[in-house]
Amino acid sequence: MSTPADTAESVHQSKWMDYAIRIGLVTYGVVHLLVGWLALQLAFGEKEDQASNSGALHYLSQQPLGGFLVWVIAIGMLFLVVWRVLEFAFGYPEESDEKKRWRKRATSLGKAVIYGVISYSAFKTATGNGGGKGGTDSMTAQVMNWSGGQLLVGAAALAIIGYGISLIIRGWTEKFRENLDAQGQSGQDGSAYVTLGKVGYIAKGVSIAIVGSLFGYAAITHEAKKSGGLDQALQTVLEQPFGPVLLTAIALGIAAYGLFCFARAKHLSR
Repeated sequence: MSTPADTAESVHQSKWMDYAIRIGLVTYGVVHLLVGWLALQLAFGEKEDQASNSGALHYLSQQPLGGFLVWVIAIGMLFLVVWRVLEFAFGYPEESDEKKRWRKRATSLGKAVIYGVISYSAFKTATGNGGGKGGTDSMTAQVMNWSGGQLLVGAAALAIIGYGISLIIRGWTEKFRENLDAQGQSGQDGSAYVTLGKVGYIAKGVSIAIVGSLFGYAAITHEAKKSGGLDQALQTVLEQPFGPVLLTAIALGIAAYGLFCFARAKHLSR
């Protein structure tokens, strides 16, 4: 008689899970394309919604069939949460180094949290409870009022910066190739997929590292309003010398990551 753990592991290894992951990756790609589009609008001085995940969902909800598509994204991202949670529980059995195996599993759990936040935001938008507005400064202010809160915000900043740098390294070294099967890495199509992945990972890593830097600056100065999410990070880029050019490059890079998600869905390797 199979135990619940056996059933969960069987689901993790099933073909149905492959289909669910592919759906989730396509929806993740759509979110990145929308964020890239909003960031591009910001670069050219035209902006209505925040260039962030929640802003992208709000923008989509205003389009024809947008409400239905937001529901699809919410469910697709939930599929990715299930995948990563099961990967945390049963993944990487081939890894002989126990510490490395648990480090990879911890990374999977972290990704489950990221996907979960997007799924939750999509469900809120789909039900009319998420307007795509708001920021992180009020939450940061609450944390900084705690005992040792400034250190917590600083630690969060380092973690976010570290994650951004890891994405840049993953893009530069093309380690993401392991996410594509052999067919997805060969020929002209494979070369295009790898280029999209390289540009996408680096651009996404840069934007996330900037988000972490904003939190770090807030922690050092004890000014919660200096913290911010992706939208504020892109605003910061825009304010720099040659800001529109730099922001356009990042916007196209984020869109490239979205296209890479489509390629990964087609040539899934896990």
